[in-house]
Amino acid sequence: MKLKRILAVLSAVSVSVTMLCSCGSDDSSKSDPNGSAAADSVTDSVADETSSKEEENLENVYKLTSENVKLVGRTWYNEDALWLALSGAGAEFKYTGKKLDITIVGDGVASSGNADNQARVAVYVDGERVVDEMIDAPEKTFTAFESAEAKTVDVKIIKLSECAMSTCGIKDIQVAEGETITPAEKKAHTIEFIGDSITCGYGVDDEVKENHFSTKTEDVTKAYAYKTAQLLNADYSMFSTSGYGIISGYTTGSTPVKEQTIPQYYESLGFSYGAFEGSTTPHSLEWDFSSYQPEVIVINLGTNDASYCSAYSDRRNEYKDGYVAFLKKIRENNPDAVIFCTLGTMDNRLCEKMIEAAAQYTEETGDSNIHYMLFDLQNGAVDGYAADWHPTEATHEKSAQKLADEIKTVMGW
Repeated sequence: MKLKRILAVLSAVSVSVTMLCSCGSDDSSKSDPNGSAAADSVTDSVADETSSKEEENLENVYKLTSENVKLVGRTWYNEDALWLALSGAGAEFKYTGKKLDITIVGDGVASSGNADNQARVAVYVDGERVVDEMIDAPEKTFTAFESAEAKTVDVKIIKLSECAMSTCGIKDIQVAEGETITPAEKKAHTIEFIGDSITCGYGVDDEVKENHFSTKTEDVTKAYAYKTAQLLNADYSMFSTSGYGIISGYTTGSTPVKEQTIPQYYESLGFSYGAFEGSTTPHSLEWDFSSYQPEVIVINLGTNDASYCSAYSDRRNEYKDGYVAFLKKIRENNPDAVIFCTLGTMDNRLCEKMIEAAAQYTEETGDSNIHYMLFDLQNGAVDGYAADWHPTEATHEKSAQKLADEIKTVMGW
């Protein structure tokens, strides 16, 4: 910030010196010294005013870091933008002023023309969603709040869609003189969710089961994980990608899709085909676990693995062993968290192996700070289906209530 101010002043001085030199070399100015002096005075005045205004504006530019906002989920601040990849990532803050403009920057996917892969972003003011937009341009600015009188409001910016298809960033926020931005208050508890499309809210805005994937119909706020965090009054972080599993992504073949697994990316900012800025990808950036240590971690992985494992006992055991290994990685990075292993909303074929994995992990490590819970299978006849047979919001609400009740019982919240 100081460097920018210095540069602004130097720029103004340079303009002033240049104009002075120009006046000195002009014959007409020599014949009218009073006129020359007046021109110099005006130049100095303009330069001072320009410098003053630039410094005034700079003093009211808020960087979206932990000093000015509450960071939500795994984020990356670079240059003048807070970059988001994972579902639910964003920022929360209190704004005091008359008009708040928010600028969202897109990655290469934003201008690709592929509307089904572009990032979807929401802005809330005092709990009401006032912006819900697809980022289909390199940069888009939205007026989130406007009032004739200055007011203090709660603002929340959330990436609704998942990381794999696209990323986006929130530019530093500039406000008028006297207006302020301060971090939102932290909630009572902290929780992390690790999962797949169910956690992402895949297709929840499209209740036609024959329809397929689109980020336009993803909304993480309507999925069980986000709803569970709300029920528990907890700050959250999510690490989820559609189609991903423990040892294999979704497949209709007989070989595992090993490139689509969560454990290999868990220690990064997530996997994405889009890049944050230039060629920087989320999976090339290491996540600092010390910045967020959740009290509770919920794992919901195995639905996609089941497509590969099917009824093959050796593959199911491979899933179990992979699950144990992943639990060890999670514990290494989150030494104090209580871990909940969950499964079952769309497919329950690997539930038994998940339970065995939790037991085996405890036997091998002596760590008993781990629990499991089975979700009820979705009931399409009652609650319907979303795109590609995914859970509807009604199903997510039931899952969230069951999970929240289980966590409250175990944690005493």
